[in-house]
Amino acid sequence: MGTETVTLDEALALGKAVLKTAGAGEAVAQVMSGALVRAEAEGLKGVGLAHLETYADGLEAGRIDGNAEPTIERPTPAIFRVDAGGGVGHLGYDRAFDDFVQAARASGVAIFSQANSFTNGALDWFVWRLADAGLVGLAGTNGGPALLAASGATRPVFCTNPMAFAVPRESGSPLVIDQSSSATAFVNLRLAAGRGEAIPEGWALDADGQPTTDAARALSGVLLPFGGARGGNIALMVELLAAGLSGANWSLDAPSFIDGETTPGIGLFVLAIAPERVFGDGFAAHIDVYLDRLKSDYRVYVPGETRANAATDAQSGLQVDAALWARLQGRLG
Repeated sequence: MGTETVTLDEALALGKAVLKTAGAGEAVAQVMSGALVRAEAEGLKGVGLAHLETYADGLEAGRIDGNAEPTIERPTPAIFRVDAGGGVGHLGYDRAFDDFVQAARASGVAIFSQANSFTNGALDWFVWRLADAGLVGLAGTNGGPALLAASGATRPVFCTNPMAFAVPRESGSPLVIDQSSSATAFVNLRLAAGRGEAIPEGWALDADGQPTTDAARALSGVLLPFGGARGGNIALMVELLAAGLSGANWSLDAPSFIDGETTPGIGLFVLAIAPERVFGDGFAAHIDVYLDRLKSDYRVYVPGETRANAATDAQSGLQVDAALWARLQGRLG
């Protein structure tokens, strides 16, 4: 069917309507449509509007409580301890965000730790907001079910356990790094299987624990970490920060985010750093000089620029898969 050009406002309106039809309250529909459309605008198709179907399915099945109100506690001025109540992780973060930023500026650092939420999608949404506010951000989240075999295992022990990092710049878009601990994101396997495409070697094992390039066989097997044992170590680190500190479900114990009626109940960890408290004034300019040097003198790719440029281009319209757009419209009845 090709693609269809839609405006950002049209995408936001449809996303919000789809989520509300599926059972989301106003607040959840608002924050999630914004996050998913942003991912789409950045070119992250797997966790953009296509992921909207995942959230709508989760709402309809009961894996997401569309009216859950997160509880926010502050055991110290710089620590935010949140229970998402079986809802989306974005809402608790959005509710706490302004106070979280103020706390980081006052104390130099602040920690946001959340349990009991649905999958968090594109993790850069959480740290990009901090960089946009002039802070350095580091985030990690686990998930359910376990999909990733690590450190010699052939059975899954972790989810894809992504981590994201963002740093403000004086000019241009923030530096943003967002990557999974696995060799690829799970959504890429689903997309490849749906298109009947092969996957690269080193991405996954099949159900018998054998390496495979068949995406469909990989879906019934396990993902592999990037970089072998080193990627597995990163997945473990993320698991301990996201689920260990928050008391959320370990990935081993988390219900699936695509099947059943129970929330995965996963965790999220976000660290915010006020660079002026460490470096003093001029941090963003200091970063700019360094990144420009890497880019111009050494031809280093600076992460974040491609996504930012795509988001800017999207102001004139999104190119959305026409079949996906039709399916989303069909959910409105």
